[in-house]
Amino acid sequence: MQNTPTTTLGYALFATRWLQAPLYFGLVAAQGVYVYKFFKELWTLILMCVSGHATETYVMLAVLKLVDVVMIANLLIMVIVGGYETFVSRIGLQGHRDQPEWLSHVNSNVLKVKLATAIVGISSVHLLQMFVDVHHTSHHALMWGTVIHMAFIASAAILAYMSGPMAAQSDRGHADRGHADRAPAGHPQVVHPQPGQETPAATLPHPRQPEPEPEPVSVSEPDADAEARIRAAGFPARKLLEDFDQQHPRGFDRESVARLGKAEFVTARHNVVFVGPTGTGKTHLAVALGVRACQAGHRVLFATAAEWAARLSDARAAGRLDAELAALDEHPLLIVDEIGYTPFDAATAGLFFQLVAHRYERGSLIVTSDRPLGRWDEVFGTSAPAMVDRLAHHAEVVRLEGDSYRTRRATAAWTN
Repeated sequence: MQNTPTTTLGYALFATRWLQAPLYFGLVAAQGVYVYKFFKELWTLILMCVSGHATETYVMLAVLKLVDVVMIANLLIMVIVGGYETFVSRIGLQGHRDQPEWLSHVNSNVLKVKLATAIVGISSVHLLQMFVDVHHTSHHALMWGTVIHMAFIASAAILAYMSGPMAAQSDRGHADRGHADRAPAGHPQVVHPQPGQETPAATLPHPRQPEPEPEPVSVSEPDADAEARIRAAGFPARKLLEDFDQQHPRGFDRESVARLGKAEFVTARHNVVFVGPTGTGKTHLAVALGVRACQAGHRVLFATAAEWAARLSDARAAGRLDAELAALDEHPLLIVDEIGYTPFDAATAGLFFQLVAHRYERGSLIVTSDRPLGRWDEVFGTSAPAMVDRLAHHAEVVRLEGDSYRTRRATAAWTN
């Protein structure tokens, strides 16, 4: 394609967005000022309390002032990170364990609504300070403070109301473009398994034709193709994140699981490792993420570690191991369940190493295990360190703690 003057001018204008970058670094400096102000106010409050000169009203006002500083700092963070991501350049935090939940779907509409909501929160703190110190606040100031606060609430509500139709229109535009991109002219259409053709979990399907990399779609969108992908994945049962009993495990990172439920880790070719005792829900979560990935347009294969060992061993015996690993590339996500329940000999451990090494930065793996990665030498022997190094490099490790859900239910039934 020729580089026309119009195109060159467009690229030049687009490059001017980098002029905003120093502005965001200036806001970072302002963030540092608020950090200094916070600790200065905190130190003053501590000194007043230690010296016995702090009244209850003073403590309440001082704490509200600290909350006010924190909320303004949060507002700055949203402006700095969200504004830079929206108007300058993508930051590229996909898969980062500390990525804010709102950053994954930030746009100008979302950013405006969140800023308006933050301003309402700050205004609420200021108004509360007036009410706490009402004896030293004039009726005129109190009235106008309430009026201004209500104006902030009304403006935030209007922005939220207006952003709904705009976001819906934007989603429809993305969906239309996604359907157009998935069926370009002159390319053969991908044939998916028919609803009546199920694949048992023990016999994994062998992919035949490559499928174009899918566009992200809404996981709630009803899609016959998604149902076909779910059936072809070989899940032992259909599990959903919404059905997971989050109160059963004594501890696990709920925010990480919710973030993984968006299936963005599959597009980023990152891995997920669920570690915990038997019966804590590792397989449920692995299957649920696999279902979400199918609904997002990705092909998935599920099998236990023993079933994967048998499949790879058969391929090696037939002299087609390399072809088998290459064929698995057509599935962006593979799930390996129950690692650790049965140790493998050196030859089988070498097959798993080849699988992990082949998938490294090429496709995603979800792995469940009853023991942490540091003890995988008990299962894979000398192959474990190199395998863990590649698996954990771009991985989200979710630890589940607690007793077996099945044992707990059986004990409860026996007690009743």
